Amino acid sequence: MASDTITGTPRADAEISGLDALEIAGRQKTTSRATTIWAATWPKLAALAIAVAAWQAVVWAEVWPPYSLPGPATVGQELLRQASGPQLWEGMATTLRRAAVGYVFSVGVGLLLGLAVARSRVLRAAIGSMITALQTMPSIAWFPLAILLFELSEKAIFFVVVLGAAPSIANGVISGVDYVPPLLLRAGRNVGARGLNLYRYVVAPAALPAIVAGLKQGWAFSWRSLMAGELIVVGISSTSLGAQLTYSRELSDAPWLLSTMIVILVVGLLVDAAFGAADQAIRRRWGVLDQAGQ
Repeated sequence: MASDTITGTPRADAEISGLDALEIAGRQKTTSRATTIWAATWPKLAALAIAVAAWQAVVWAEVWPPYSLPGPATVGQELLRQASGPQLWEGMATTLRRAAVGYVFSVGVGLLLGLAVARSRVLRAAIGSMITALQTMPSIAWFPLAILLFELSEKAIFFVVVLGAAPSIANGVISGVDYVPPLLLRAGRNVGARGLNLYRYVVAPAALPAIVAGLKQGWAFSWRSLMAGELIVVGISSTSLGAQLTYSRELSDAPWLLSTMIVILVVGLLVDAAFGAADQAIRRRWGVLDQAGQ
C-alpha cells in the first residue's frame, strides 16, 4: 500500500487512470458472441415480421382476390411442399450453377479490365466512360442482341450476365486504385516494390474495400441479369427458378409464384450476408471496426 506524498493518506496501487482506464473500459464493453449475433439478427426478424404483417393486412383488406394474392400461410405451405420435392432444388441448382459460372467469368474480366484502365491513361481516356455507360445500361436491353447472336441458349444468358456484372466490378477496381494515397505508393517504391509487386503488395490491399464493394455490386447486376434471362429464355431449362416463375404465372398459380420469389430473395440475402462478413473482416483487419459496438 502506497501513501500520498503530500497528505500522507494511503492510496491503492491498483488505482488506474488515463489510457489504462480507457483500455479496461473498452474490454468491459466487449459482448459475448451470442449477444452480438442477436443484436445483428433481431432487426432483420423485426423487419420480416412487419413485412409479413403488412402482407397479411393487404390480404384481409381484399385489395386483390385470394387467387391473385394469397396470404402468408398459404404461400408458406406451398413453399414447404416445394421444398419436400425435387423440382425446387433442381431449379435452384440450375440457377446457381449459371450464376456461379457467369459471375466468376465476370470477376476475371472485370478485374483485368479495371486494372488495365487504372494503369493506362490512354485506356482510361478511350474506354473509361464507356465502362460506366455499360454499367448503367439495363440488362434486359442486351437480350435481343444476345438472342440474335446465340439464339435461345445458355450462351445468350451467359452473355448478358457477363455484360451486366463485369462493368460494375471494373469500376470498383478503378475507383479503388484511384483512391490509393500517393504516400503509400511512394513508400512502396522506396522499399523496392515495382511493377506487379507494387500492385500486389501495396495497391491491391489499399484498394481492397472498393474492390469488394464492386464485387458485391457486380453480383447484384449478374443476379438480376440471370433472373431476366431465365424469364425470357425459358425453353432451354424447365427447372430453373426463372422458368418456374414463368410457368407459375402461365398457370395462374400465385402460391407457387410467390414461394419461388421468396426463394430468390433468400438467395440474395445469403449472398449479401457473405459480402457483409467479408467487409467486416476487412475492416477488422484494418482496425476501423469498433469491437465494443459490435
